[in-house]
Amino acid sequence: MFGMNASTQRTLLITLTGRDRPGVTSRLFNTLSTFPITVADVEQVVIRGRLVLGVLVAYDSDTDIGQVWSAAERVAADLDMEIELSTGRDNSTPRRRGRLHVTVLGSPLLPAAMAGIAGRIAAYGANIDRIERLAAHPVTCIELEVSGADPTGLGAALAGEAAEQQVDVAVQRAGLHRKAKRLIVMDVDSTLIQGEVIESLASRAGCEAKVAEITEAAMRGELDFEASLRERVALLAGLSADVVDDVRRSIELASGARTFVRTLKRLDYKFAIVSGGFTQVTEALMADLGIDYAAANTLEIVDGKLTGRLTGPLIDRAAKAAALRRFAAEARVPISQTVAIGDGANDLDMIKAAGLGIAFNAKPMVKEHADTAVSVPHMDAILFLLGISREEIEAADAEDTAIAG
Repeated sequence: MFGMNASTQRTLLITLTGRDRPGVTSRLFNTLSTFPITVADVEQVVIRGRLVLGVLVAYDSDTDIGQVWSAAERVAADLDMEIELSTGRDNSTPRRRGRLHVTVLGSPLLPAAMAGIAGRIAAYGANIDRIERLAAHPVTCIELEVSGADPTGLGAALAGEAAEQQVDVAVQRAGLHRKAKRLIVMDVDSTLIQGEVIESLASRAGCEAKVAEITEAAMRGELDFEASLRERVALLAGLSADVVDDVRRSIELASGARTFVRTLKRLDYKFAIVSGGFTQVTEALMADLGIDYAAANTLEIVDGKLTGRLTGPLIDRAAKAAALRRFAAEARVPISQTVAIGDGANDLDMIKAAGLGIAFNAKPMVKEHADTAVSVPHMDAILFLLGISREEIEAADAEDTAIAG
């Protein structure tokens, strides 16, 4: 029964379509088990309660496939499902599946966007092997498994379409390494948290407009980061240290940040924050979120007031990339298994150094150099790029709630 000759082997594709219910798959395979055939491939998907089940079976030329055909039709009739059957020959060519993951994020995600992305994939000469939804909220995320393309070339081909359709598209190699990115390194201001801490301090010092102007120019890469930071900090001279505490207490995390960290902590990820901001803020974030590593600048405080100077090593663009490498070594995680997330020019070196660099609501020049961009204001959407679905996140949250209760 199982010693089939490849030269004489033929195939029958059985496709069942209809209302999903328990027992459909087992009923079909129980019926097929009585025949001298083998299972060559299986695909199953359920969309809004409607099942599509495809089973490819292989058989020798001396097998009476008419009996298999009739038996499969009886199963379909009993289950009140539609059936399609087609025969062919096995050419012994393995199907190419999952070479690449193309992840599409949209809010909303319109048909025109999917048409444009699919069209670019086809024009590139690649094939879409499988499509599934990873999330319906807070954004819609659809993932396509694509074969017949290299990630760099296809990524470049899709970048223009993504910009035109106002969606985010990530192209990544498939395989185990995708789920093995074990160190997340994040920028803080306007990434992990909403807004810029230095601007909040400046508003208390009466120099917000000037500081915001310098910050924007620095994030666009128009000013040297070190010089711009020292210039902004100097404007805070004389501010009470109590104001720093007030600003720290008023900080709001990015939407979805807690979900993002909590979910990956369950999977034993390590987290680091690297900031051109200040340790007076990052230390509180570490304690609140369970962050493992941090690097940031320190405001000098003397007699309860800011001096307008910094103490300790400066954390700038180069230092952020160096911190990523240092934290990866401490966590014993290869650089290829790191993810860097940031929004400004001073994040570029670490974004380029990481295994996966993500521009999160970033400046145009950062998006241009990152592996992918997320333009929706929900940090947990990054989980979808790592292959984690909204349903998996919610199921894990529900399980934790049940245990705690």
